[in-house]
Amino acid sequence: MARHVVAPLSEVPPGTRKLVDAGRRPIVVFNVEGRLYAVSNRCPHAGGPLVAGKLVGLVEACEPGAYRYSRRNEILKCPWHGWEFDLATGKSRCDPDTVSVRAYPVDIEPGANVLDGPLAVETFEVAVENDYIVVTV
Repeated sequence: MARHVVAPLSEVPPGTRKLVDAGRRPIVVFNVEGRLYAVSNRCPHAGGPLVAGKLVGLVEACEPGAYRYSRRNEILKCPWHGWEFDLATGKSRCDPDTVSVRAYPVDIEPGANVLDGPLAVETFEVAVENDYIVVTV
C-alpha cells in the first residue's frame, strides 16, 4: 500500500477533521483528542459525504437503568441516513460483519523524515507568465 503525505499535523488539531486526497481517494482525517483516524469519505449505504457526519459515542448498559457513555466522538454518523461507523475499524454499528467504511492506518512523521526520507513531497516549479500561472510537471 502506498503512503501519502496529506497534511501538516497543525492543520488537524484535536476536535477537527480534514478532507484530504490520498492517491485520488477522498479520505477524511479525524483528530479525536489527539488520536488520528482516517476513513473513506463515502458512506457505503448511499454515498453520503462522511466529512459532514456527526461524531458520537456509545451508550452502554450492563443492566436496566445503569447506563454508561463511552468511546466519546469515536463513532461517525452519516449525515444522510444516520448509519454509524466505528472510526477505529470502519465497521458498521448495525451490521459489523457485512457493512463497513474503509478505514486507513494513520502515522505522524517528523518533517525531516518527510523532506529527506522515502516520503518526499513532490514539488513542481511554478512561474507566472503574462498573468497565467504555469506549473512545470
